[in-house]
Amino acid sequence: MSGTLTMAARPTTPAALTESPPDEAPESVVTDLLTRPLVLVGLMGAGKSSIGRRLAQRFGVAFADADTEIEKAAGRSIPEIFEAFGEEEFRNGERRVIRRLIESGGPRILATGGGAFMAEDTRSLIRERATSLWLKADFETLFERVSKRSNRPLLKTADPQATLRELMRKRYPVYGEADIVVETRRVPIEETVDKVYHAVLDHFEREAASSR
Repeated sequence: MSGTLTMAARPTTPAALTESPPDEAPESVVTDLLTRPLVLVGLMGAGKSSIGRRLAQRFGVAFADADTEIEKAAGRSIPEIFEAFGEEEFRNGERRVIRRLIESGGPRILATGGGAFMAEDTRSLIRERATSLWLKADFETLFERVSKRSNRPLLKTADPQATLRELMRKRYPVYGEADIVVETRRVPIEETVDKVYHAVLDHFEREAASSR
């Protein structure tokens, strides 16, 4: 593993970031309160991408998946990036892509990779320019989901269950710094989306009330 990961510049307009364009106008309260990016954080398998897409539809805003944007910019899949350049270089590229997506401005839902929020400079940027939401899931829920996919570089170990537990031990205290925390369960995804949607509304309404 050697070399530097090169990221091609990509447009960050809503049209470029929205995988499924909003099919109805956002509610007025959302228009008033969701004025900057909402960044979803959490471990692999928490549902950041699938929930994020549906949440963007509910809010009537653009959606971006940081991992997808990294793959497009690098011209490689995440596993290929890890294999060719290693985790450290992947994290460097990840920070650059997330910064670009956040600094492009405007309300949108941004799903990030599990390790993104662990970078102090990324957390600081999110704290200043966005709102963070941790999708918190228990071990059984996460492992059931990640076991169905083979594209998780960090779990390619002799004991993936132990690896996942260790990631939870290290990362959960940091994820806990998020502005909003929503516990997810093994329930229909629309039920979780509804829970997250109302948690976000409650957060922004409290924030607006405190500033009056």
